[in-house]
Amino acid sequence: MRITRDLLIKAAKTLVQQRTLRDKTILCVYLTGSVIDDLPLLGGTADIDLIFVHETPPPQPREIIRLTPDVHLDLAHHDQSIYNQPRELRVDPWVGSYLLKDPIVLHATQHWFEYIQATVNASFYQPETILLRALPMAERARQTWLDFQLGLQEPFPQRIWMYLQSVEQAANSLAVLEGPPLTERRFLLQFPARVSELGYPGMAAGLVDLIAPNMPDRSTLEDWVADWKKTLSKIGQLESCPIGLHPYRHDYYTRAVEALLDDEPAAAIWILLHTWTRAIVSFKPDQESLDQWTSCLTELGIYGDYFQQCMRTFDQFLDQVEEIIEKWANQAGIDLSEMPF
Repeated sequence: MRITRDLLIKAAKTLVQQRTLRDKTILCVYLTGSVIDDLPLLGGTADIDLIFVHETPPPQPREIIRLTPDVHLDLAHHDQSIYNQPRELRVDPWVGSYLLKDPIVLHATQHWFEYIQATVNASFYQPETILLRALPMAERARQTWLDFQLGLQEPFPQRIWMYLQSVEQAANSLAVLEGPPLTERRFLLQFPARVSELGYPGMAAGLVDLIAPNMPDRSTLEDWVADWKKTLSKIGQLESCPIGLHPYRHDYYTRAVEALLDDEPAAAIWILLHTWTRAIVSFKPDQESLDQWTSCLTELGIYGDYFQQCMRTFDQFLDQVEEIIEKWANQAGIDLSEMPF
């Protein structure tokens, strides 16, 4: 079957029609994500991101539904209370961006979506509001770095997971100066363009240095992919498997990585590293799985004896992030010391 944007939108409409017929608490459903950008496929796989807004608290926050072996639907279920203060969503880089980045409304009652979207849109793109989305992410990344300095120096899986999240926050604090935050699969594919738009293309290489100081060869990458797949398979069999690592999403990740190995190895490494580490911290791994993950990170240069150098590099990266944000604010005529943050 040939996967097209029209086919994905049609599948989304069909599911929404089925759900809204039997569940009258659904206030609104809108389509967002890569389908909106007409870039749904990576490695021949895609997901369809739908946000359901309910009048009452939904029974679960997220669902994964398989459509075909190559496509799944990713349903986020929101309580309408999230939207009770739409002005606050202007400084929410995620929900605010979903509302404004050309969403396709598939179901709505009483002009609910139009009102929320219009309220969020007011001043969303003003420099002060953009900074209120960027600064908290940069601050959280810096706080994680500080916590590492004050805590135990020896890394372990949970600390590596915290480190990767803080790297993501630091990078996205720059990305949101020019658009919505970057998501997992295209994080390192799209970051270079964002920082180039800002006038700092060198930050892309700086980000790669934070996750792969020692770039491996193709053969090593293939070995890591094989080990990573084994860990995904193991966690996918557990009832406690995180919804983001649901078995229906495994091909979504693995085939994307395989498609990127030759031309975009750093982007492939980010997906592998992010999902592999999330899997490792989400269950008690067997020794083989832990050893394989540890070996990968050690060879990359971000584990064991390398971790302290990694922290120094991260400190320098954060310094640059903070300087860029400050310069951006100055160019907009804003004094950061007067910002309400």
